[in-house]
Parts: sequence; C-alpha cells; structure tokens
Amino acid sequence: MARALAVAGRDQSPAVLEVPVPNPGPGQIRVAVEAASVNGIDAATGAGLLWDSVPHHFPVVLGRDFAGTVERVGPGVASIRPRDRVAGVITGMSLARGALTDTLVFDARSVAPLPPGISEEQAAAAGLAAITAAALVDALSLTSSDTVLVAGATGGVGAFAVQLARARGATVYATARPGEATEFVRGLGANETVDYTNGLAAPPNLTAIVQAAGDGAALAALLPAGGRLSSATGASADTVGRSDITVTPVMPTATRESIGTILDALASGALRAPITHTYAMSDAARALTDFGHHKLGKLVVDTRR
Repeated sequence: MARALAVAGRDQSPAVLEVPVPNPGPGQIRVAVEAASVNGIDAATGAGLLWDSVPHHFPVVLGRDFAGTVERVGPGVASIRPRDRVAGVITGMSLARGALTDTLVFDARSVAPLPPGISEEQAAAAGLAAITAAALVDALSLTSSDTVLVAGATGGVGAFAVQLARARGATVYATARPGEATEFVRGLGANETVDYTNGLAAPPNLTAIVQAAGDGAALAALLPAGGRLSSATGASADTVGRSDITVTPVMPTATRESIGTILDALASGALRAPITHTYAMSDAARALTDFGHHKLGKLVVDTRR
C-alpha cells in the first residue's frame, strides 16, 4: 500500500489515503516518490469540477509531476535500473493514477534521469509547470525585438514563462500585485510589472502575450494587429474575437527529451524552480487549499514525511 493525496468519492474532499500499488508490468518501473507538486488541474479535480467531463474511477489520486528513486523495473526495461533517480510528468486530461503519492508505477519510457546537482524537490516543482511554460514561449517564437506580457506570472507556469522569455532576449512585463508579488517576479527576471488589480493597460511596444491565467479576450484586446498570444487555457482567435492576431492554444506533451531539457536547465542554473513552500505528505491537503489563495510560485509536497 502507498500513501496518496486522493479523492475517495464524488462528494468527498481530498485526503491522504492508503491506496494499493501494483507491481510494475512490461515496460514499467516502480518509483519511490520523494517529491511532487501541486498544479491547477489538481485544484480543479479536488474541487469536483471534472467528474462530469473526464473519465475516472475512485479513488482518484492527484498530482502531475514527481521525482524519486526507482525501486523495481518491469520486464523489458533495460535502460533504467533500481536506485536510479528519475523525474516524470503526467500530461493530458486523464485522471489516471496521479503523482501525489509515496509510490508510483510509471512508463519507463516517459521518465528522465535527474542530473547531478538538483534535488527531487526542484525537479518536481518544475515538472508540468515548466513543460507548459516552455510550450507557451515556444509558440510565440520570441526574439530580442519582442515585448511580451506574462499574465499569471506569479503562478507556477507564469514564473517559468518569465524566465524562459527573458532567456530568449525578450523584454518581459509580468502581472503582479504590488509588494511581495512584484518582488517575486522581478526576482525571476521580469523587466517590469503590471498591476492588474484595477484593470490591465497594454505595456509599451507590446508584441506578444503568454496567457497562463486571466481572461483571454481582455488580454487579446491589449495587442496591436499582428500580435501573438499563446494560451494555456484554450483561448483561440474565435473565443477572443480577434482575427487580426495569432492566437495559439497550447496543450503540452511531456517526453523524456522535454523533461530532460528542463532538468538540464535547472542543473546549469539557467532556470530556477521558484519553490515558496514545502509540505509534509501528512499535510498535503493543506497544500491544495493554499494553492487557491493567491500563492506565489510552486508548492511542493515531500512525500517521505
């Protein structure tokens, strides 16, 4: 049995439960998970918002990204051995077995080795958020001539998008409330901040927008003709009501290669995992609650505690 942050039934709240753990089958590995993080889909699932739209069976284990040590390998797995340190990311909308657990069976082809010098907490914090941010930034083909607004910059996806956009040489404006949030995004490399609490105004020379949060139509209205917007919330040219800009909805797919690229960037210092709080597994339900209360950066669960 394993401990997991799970939902036992349709009208139940997320709680740490005991769940069965199968032996790894062909092509699978069993991982002793050491760290996992909280993402938006976990909050939506825990709030019961997906039961009518996404297939599932209870108990539903939450979590989309993890890092830990391989315990066992299944038949046919040759490239991974017990005691290897690995990280993995679950993408898509499936509510299959999640990663907020202390033991997980996973596809061996879908994990990447942890480079020396980074922790399981860093790897788990990057996970889905960094993969999504990379897809959003890639969709915009940013260069040093661009000025980009990152909407939702204080969350996990936005925090990585700020860093990745700066790495492309773009001038980055980040949405943030005054005070701690402004200091947070500036610490990630944002050139300027935009206080969204009284409405958004377009930054000077704006050419592109990363929509990690916020209303797609309101954001699109800030762009001049020919501008570009990439969206993590499914916005399109039709939904934002603009035919004179390019709107790209992004649904990231995690591969060994894409995860490895993020992990290498963490190891080299080119990318920072903005962890703002770490919870014990016994307190994982509070991490989910805190996620919805104007949190900054990434919330990580130490699944060993």
